[in-house]
Amino acid sequence: MFSMYAEIIRIRFLTMLAYRVNYYSGIIIYAINIGAYYFLWNAIYGGQPTMGGLTAHQMVTYVAISWMARAFYFNNIDREMAQDIKEGKVAIEMIRPYNYLVVKMMQGLGEGIFRLLFFSIPGMVIVSFIFPISFPSDVLIWSWYAVSLVFSFIINTQINLITGLLTFFFYNNEGLMHAKRVIVDLFSGLILPISFYPLWAQHILQYLPFQAISYVPGVIFTGVLTGEKLYHALFIQSVWVVALLIPISLMWWQARRNVIIQGG
Repeated sequence: MFSMYAEIIRIRFLTMLAYRVNYYSGIIIYAINIGAYYFLWNAIYGGQPTMGGLTAHQMVTYVAISWMARAFYFNNIDREMAQDIKEGKVAIEMIRPYNYLVVKMMQGLGEGIFRLLFFSIPGMVIVSFIFPISFPSDVLIWSWYAVSLVFSFIINTQINLITGLLTFFFYNNEGLMHAKRVIVDLFSGLILPISFYPLWAQHILQYLPFQAISYVPGVIFTGVLTGEKLYHALFIQSVWVVALLIPISLMWWQARRNVIIQGG
């Protein structure tokens, strides 16, 4: 079974490899985004040593690493699932000797590995020559960041699975998928670090999974989270990985019982 899922990862990786030129141009677009945020945050700081628990230099690093990490954890499996459901393909997937949801996650992983190798890493190297980015000197920080980034991929993918499964019940959730993307980017800390939100908003967001996607890996990489706070953040990420399995399992069970294929 493991070899089958490994093959799915390999196939998606090779599929993405055929369009790698698009990702090279994407590096330029991401670099422009980072540059815009760089000048914006420099203006916001206005010479102040620190804001929201981050120095101006840490903010530049946070922005750069967050956008490059997004290339790894981002995927469109919710849209692929919605298309499968609308076209009736999911009915065939249900009777095949594998778990459809695990297949979609493995496809997302194959895409993520490709983006990491051909987008995130080279993009970060290029950006580091343009903007003053600090890389951790402690190998342990790199290790914790890698663990946190894996958690962020799983959590984001689980949210995509939930969004995709909602197609079974709403049949057309295009608007919901658009809203989900905006919500994840905004509340994950990608656009604005969570520490810059009002305290009441921070209290609400700590009970939601979004900050575990971008904010936690970002502040680990910049060295803002250390010691007990770092371990607590990783623990919260692991809790969300387990907790999100509950709605996914319930929705998949209900969908299998009451599958209605639109147009099938």
